[in-house]
Amino acid sequence: MSTEGYNASSASEGSSYPGFGSDSLQQEPHEERGLDSGRDGAPLFGVDYKKNDDLKAMLEGNKDNQKLEAMKTIIGMVAKGKDVSHLFPSVVKNVVSKNQEIKKLVYVYLVRYAEEQQDLALLSISTFQKGLKDPNQLIRAGALRVLSSIRVPIIAPIMMLAIKDSVNDLSPYVRKTAAHAIPKLYSLDPEQKEQLVEVIEKLLKDQTTLVAGSVVMAFEIVCPDRIDLIHKNYRKLCNLLVDVDEWGQVVILNMLTRYARTQFTDPNKEGMEDAPFYEEDEDKSSDEKESGDEEKEKEAKTKKPHYVMDADHRLLLKNCKPLLQSRNAAVVVAVAQLYHHLAPKNEVGIVAKPLIRLLKGHREVQSIVLGTIATLSTQRPGLFEPYLKSFFVHSGDSTHVRLLKLDIIANIAGETSIHTVLREFKTYIASSDVTFAAATIQSIGRVACSISGSTETCLHGLMSLLSHKNEVVVGESVIVIKKLLQLQPKENKELIAHMARLVDSVKLPMAKASILWLVGEYCNLVPKIAPDVLRKAAKIFPTEEEIVKLQTINLAAKLCTVNPKQTRLLCQYILNMAKYDQNYDVRDRARFLRQLVQPEGEQDTALSQYAKKILMATKPAPVLESNYKARAQWQLGSLSHLLNAQATGYIPLSDFPAEAPDPSVRVVEEPVAVSSAEEEEDVYSSISGSDESGEEEESGSETEESEEEDTSEEEEKSGDDKKKEEDSEEEEEEEEDSSESEEDALQALQQRYGKKPVEKEKPSESSEEEESASEKSSSEESEEAESPKAKPKPIAKTAPAAKKESSLLLLDDWDSAPTVATVATLATGDMLKPLASTAGAGAVTKGVDSSAGYKFAVPTYVPKQAYDLLNRISGNGLSVTYTYTRRPHLSSSKMIGFELLFQNTSSSSISNIEINKSQLQSGMQMTDIPTIPQLGPGASISVSLGINFNDTLQPASFNICVAQGMKYPVQIEPLVGEVLKPVSMSEEDFITMQEKLTGMHEGTDKALVLASVTNESIKKTILEKVNMFSVDTLDATSFRFAAVTFSSGVPVLLTLTRKEGVIRINVNTEKMVVNQVLVKAVKQALSNV
Repeated sequence: MSTEGYNASSASEGSSYPGFGSDSLQQEPHEERGLDSGRDGAPLFGVDYKKNDDLKAMLEGNKDNQKLEAMKTIIGMVAKGKDVSHLFPSVVKNVVSKNQEIKKLVYVYLVRYAEEQQDLALLSISTFQKGLKDPNQLIRAGALRVLSSIRVPIIAPIMMLAIKDSVNDLSPYVRKTAAHAIPKLYSLDPEQKEQLVEVIEKLLKDQTTLVAGSVVMAFEIVCPDRIDLIHKNYRKLCNLLVDVDEWGQVVILNMLTRYARTQFTDPNKEGMEDAPFYEEDEDKSSDEKESGDEEKEKEAKTKKPHYVMDADHRLLLKNCKPLLQSRNAAVVVAVAQLYHHLAPKNEVGIVAKPLIRLLKGHREVQSIVLGTIATLSTQRPGLFEPYLKSFFVHSGDSTHVRLLKLDIIANIAGETSIHTVLREFKTYIASSDVTFAAATIQSIGRVACSISGSTETCLHGLMSLLSHKNEVVVGESVIVIKKLLQLQPKENKELIAHMARLVDSVKLPMAKASILWLVGEYCNLVPKIAPDVLRKAAKIFPTEEEIVKLQTINLAAKLCTVNPKQTRLLCQYILNMAKYDQNYDVRDRARFLRQLVQPEGEQDTALSQYAKKILMATKPAPVLESNYKARAQWQLGSLSHLLNAQATGYIPLSDFPAEAPDPSVRVVEEPVAVSSAEEEEDVYSSISGSDESGEEEESGSETEESEEEDTSEEEEKSGDDKKKEEDSEEEEEEEEDSSESEEDALQALQQRYGKKPVEKEKPSESSEEEESASEKSSSEESEEAESPKAKPKPIAKTAPAAKKESSLLLLDDWDSAPTVATVATLATGDMLKPLASTAGAGAVTKGVDSSAGYKFAVPTYVPKQAYDLLNRISGNGLSVTYTYTRRPHLSSSKMIGFELLFQNTSSSSISNIEINKSQLQSGMQMTDIPTIPQLGPGASISVSLGINFNDTLQPASFNICVAQGMKYPVQIEPLVGEVLKPVSMSEEDFITMQEKLTGMHEGTDKALVLASVTNESIKKTILEKVNMFSVDTLDATSFRFAAVTFSSGVPVLLTLTRKEGVIRINVNTEKMVVNQVLVKAVKQALSNV
């Protein structure tokens, strides 16, 4: 009854759980909810049955709002640790609720109690399977989590199928949940290991940081010995390490530590030396080199081999270094252990300061970090010596933390800091904490042993403690002094005599035993005092502790062999008393020593002849070392290291291999660099017109470059010649910059979806000449760009636009008017660059690596539609519209090109028009536009703008500012069809790439079209809606379109399959948001055909 009353009262308290504030419940009358009128009237140990009935009634009712409030109350009770398992039948009924919020809370409850109520949970297993297909990712993940929480072996095959389906889910959260379910299934049915390893192998290839940590944890539990699964994913995991969640970082770091110990050689191996940075004989004369050849040959035989760190080994250390700044203490400790086990000695020092920073955290964190530092300081004492004062004990420290700090101080104390350390220890001895004071004395002994120059100082300091009022301090001092005297016994004869006189006053058994051992071991140094000590010990022998009795027997035996005249009878007396002692250890010791020193019959036996050599043999001095030195065998930061015992599941670190395994197993196919001849050509070269016109421009630019060398000739040129020269220079500069930016995108694409390189033909002689000429021009132009004189100035008034027209070209699709002037966008330090005119539709650019399987193509269709950016009413007469150019901006191939048109519809001039990018989202980039000094009434001006949306569909927000102090907030929301760049590829390459982008990277839908709609109309509609390239295909019922994203160059493939008035839409891309939005956009466009 008392248990039930406790549970019921807990349930009533949980109804007002602050984290799930159920206002509607609190506003209802107490009578309706079955609660007492107040706390005073409620029985202290009573059972509130009405409360439980009320929650059940709300769960079984028809109103979703009541069910939701009841579930919030129940989850609040679960969060407070209350037992609400009796509500399981009422809760599990709501698993079929159509309300998403209720279903989420039901799943949270079921995860907690599914293992306890297995029979009832099995009744709803079909509902959980349906939940795996729910559109909401949280419901899908919750269903899988509940399914894996039912610990019944019979449903293992169902769990296996659910995990395999979830691995291909579009949501990374669901895939993460699938990775969490793998260890649960493995513990339930170990026979599923082979299939689970296949799933883990697939998840390890996932590019999402959300999944990485979870799948590595599953790998560590299911198949930690399958190192071969990590080879191809090693570099990816190293690069993703910084972006993974904190607990995932800890798991990955521990796994990579084990992996690196099997794949790389020891960077601190003895007999190896680092390679020299410079060659020593570079500056020597030939005679000196010849004379030194013989010496080099002799040294070569004895020279140590050079150590060169593997590039992958260096990659791991480099990518781990930033994690030392993590706010999570576990991550910092994980990086510290990785550097300790893998890094060269001269690089481990960077972990000291981050570990010291963690000492300011909670007491639990402080304890773990100090344990790690204690182990590190035993092997690397110099690492923490500069931070000695950080380990000084504070009054608020617990005893455990104090002992750890003492251990560390003793480890890192050096000759320069010994005086500071001893002064600090002197303060600690006066502490009221007896355990802490005793440990301090032991630390003094360790310091005296490790620093030879301080032994005498420490010994005299300990002798002064023999008169301390605390018996524990005196006893511990005696023990430590005994160990120190073994180092130099002859030089400290007086100290031994002084210790012997304390045998009566010392009460601590261990201390008294130490004095007796010391007197017996060095009885030759105190021949007059030793017999008297034995006499005093014999008087109180029966009342002493076991350890004192054993040392008394030893002392008697030693003195009997050294000084038998004075001590033979005393020895016999002590042995006789020990013969009848209650402790069997004492009796055995006496029986053994009697036969050794006083054999029966008083005749020496074969053993008694060597009694003196046996008993008085020289003993080695004790080695005082840290208790944490023995923990170096465990991996730092592990549970085994904390407990100093092997924990369940601990995998020991293997030794470094003598020779590194084949590093090619970690190599992923990378693209071959594009030839220099192809780099000189660009997308704009094919846009400018026919091949002949392009050749004329190139030849013209070459001759004009040679003319630039003579400045006097440039001054004598006519205005037309100058104009032509500027135009050609700008075109060449544009070609080089854009080709470099386009190639960066291509290399990123090839690295992800690269194929085997195809051998290319040698460039012709003419192409080589063009290449050399272009290289020359690029170098000259770069020098001009770097000079301060080459910086462009803001454009002045719009009236003299006719003179500027020579260096500013209009965009292709914009019809110039007398009142419109075109302004090119200028980046800092860039020259004005014109856009070339459009060639034929569908033209393919040159200079792209054909081994990648595709080339950048010219947009087939350029939209004319203008979108309002700033309304003339909102802008007080200033109207701004924008259009898509469907080409990269001149400053960067990652930026989408826009054409902005500023119009002044007011009756007064508007001056100093500019853009403020302060509101731009992080990750986005936008080019600056030159300030428009003045825009007269009725005038308009065109400006080129570039925006890098970072492959997102989020709007780019910024302000348009004018001289009157007005700011107009505006935003450009990118269309999904305009964030793409068309690329040309063969149908075979298209299909090959599409096969790599299946499963979670594929989106599908269907659209209805009339039978009268022709294939050409469908193709035209798609090309108008999205900026893609139509891939030629032999199938008349299929349409294939290819493109890449502007920013990161991720491939986007669109396939339309027409069959009896229905078009199946397939979009394949890694960008999930682009995938989903593009499917909807294409479906909407096809529905309007």
